[in-house]
Amino acid sequence: MIDYLIVGCGLAGISFAEEALKHNKTILVLDNDSQSSSKIAGGLYNPVILKRFSEVWEAQSQLVTMNAFYAQLKPRIEQQFDYKMPILRKFFSVEEQNNWFTASDKPNLAPFLSTELHFKAYKGIQADFGYGEVLHTGYVDTASLLTAYRNFLTATNWFRQEAFDYSEVDIEEDYVQYKDIQAKHLIFAEGFGLHANPFFNHLPLDGTKGELFIIKAPGLDLDVIVNTSVFILPLGNDLFKVGATYNWKDKTDLPTEDGKTELVARIQEIINCDFEIVSHFAGVRPTVRDRRPLVGTHAECNRIHVLNGLGTRGVMLGPAMAKALYDAIENQIPLVKEIDIQRFANKKK
Repeated sequence: MIDYLIVGCGLAGISFAEEALKHNKTILVLDNDSQSSSKIAGGLYNPVILKRFSEVWEAQSQLVTMNAFYAQLKPRIEQQFDYKMPILRKFFSVEEQNNWFTASDKPNLAPFLSTELHFKAYKGIQADFGYGEVLHTGYVDTASLLTAYRNFLTATNWFRQEAFDYSEVDIEEDYVQYKDIQAKHLIFAEGFGLHANPFFNHLPLDGTKGELFIIKAPGLDLDVIVNTSVFILPLGNDLFKVGATYNWKDKTDLPTEDGKTELVARIQEIINCDFEIVSHFAGVRPTVRDRRPLVGTHAECNRIHVLNGLGTRGVMLGPAMAKALYDAIENQIPLVKEIDIQRFANKKK
C-alpha cells in the first residue's frame, strides 16, 4: 500500500508529490496529458496585482513557501527552472505614476513596490513616463520543470501515463483501491479536468482560457519582464514570451484568431519595433469565482482530497496550498476558510 495516489502532474500535482516525498511518504502519480495550462503558463511570480495596484492574497507567506520549495526541488531534478528577474510596470501617464506612489505607501504593498522610478531606455520600447519596479519577482520555466519532474518520477517508478477511470475507485474504510493500487489517500490535482470528476464536479471551477505567444523581435532588448496589459518575458536569442488573454466562455485549448488579434494589439501598445509570431499557445486555467483555490477533503470520505483552482498564480500558490493540504491530512491542522472547499458545502448542484 502506498500513502498517496495523485491524479495530475501539473503544478498542483507536483507540489503535493514533493511535499509528500519531503516527509518520506510513498506516492504514485497518474497523468494523461489532457490538461496543458501548467505547461504553457507564463510562470510569473508577482506579489502585486498590477491592474489594481493591490497585494496578491497572502503574498508574503506564499513567496516564503515557494522559495523554500523550489530551492529544495533543484537538486532533485538537476535543472535550472527558477529565474529571479525584475518586473517593470510601464507607465503611460503621470496619473499612473502617482497611483504607484500611493500604492507603495500602503503597509501591505511597501515591501513589494520600489519607490524609485526607472527611466532606463530599453531598445524597442518608448516609455516617456518610466517604469515602476516590483520586488521579489521572477518566473518559473514551467514546461522544463514539469518535464524534468515527470522524468524523475518515471525513473523511480512513481509515475504512470494513463487516463484516470473514476468508475474504478473503490473506497474502503482505511484506504482507496484503484485498479491494482491501494493508497491511504487519493489526491485529485487535475486542473480543469475536475469537471469530469464525480467526487468534486459540484465545485464552482470556472476555467479561464489564456492565449500566449512566443515572438521573435531582434529590435527589442530586455533583461527584465515588462508587464502592462500583457507581460513580455525575455527568453534569449531575440525570443520573448508574451501573454496572456482572458476568455471566460471558450473552454478549449485551441489558439484563436480573436486571441491572436488581441495579443498583437496589446504588444503594439508596448513596443515600437517589428516582431514575428513564432508560436501561439492556448490553455484553460483552473479558476474559481471567488479567486481562491479549491483545497480540502470530500465531505463523505476522508480518504479523497482535492487540490485545484490555482488559476493564474500556480507557481506561487502551488507549494503553499500543497503544504496546507498535507498538514490538514497528516497533522489535522485546519485549512483556512478562504481555501477550504467547505465554503461551498451548501452550494452543491
